[in-house]
Amino acid sequence: MVVPELNIKLRNPNAEDGHAVHALVERCKPLDPNSMYCNLLQSSHFADTAVAAELEDELVGFVSGYRIPQRPKTLFVWQVAVGANARGQGLAGRMLRAILTRPGNEDIQAIETTITPDNKASWALFESLARKLDCQIDSEVMFDKHKHFNGEHETEMLVKLGPFDSRKLK
Repeated sequence: MVVPELNIKLRNPNAEDGHAVHALVERCKPLDPNSMYCNLLQSSHFADTAVAAELEDELVGFVSGYRIPQRPKTLFVWQVAVGANARGQGLAGRMLRAILTRPGNEDIQAIETTITPDNKASWALFESLARKLDCQIDSEVMFDKHKHFNGEHETEMLVKLGPFDSRKLK
């Protein structure tokens, strides 16, 4: 089945997006929802390392991230959310590349994120990005199901991409 390409606009988020981000994440299982206040901060304080995707004035995608304070050339990708009506467009990869190629982010040389072992879509996304960036991808346990989550959440694997030169994406 061929999906027609949608006219999705990528932009920096702002505080007014917080509520829509919250609703989008709620619809994107298996993502863990955050508080709306957290989504407001992601959309405002961390707008330079986040991206909002709009289709006809509706938020259909969002990536939240931040530079790790101890390693400011590393982008930690917190969440990648793509609404059902925008899937099949490569939107998640486009959003990640938009952050990396944005003015002010050219010095980012590595990405870290966490992924549960069974999240095939996220693994595929970051493996594809590593190929595009021609960089190494490694993983190790970051938060263990029993040690950190008291058995209430699956283990989160720390996935590391890098080093890379984001200019390869242009």
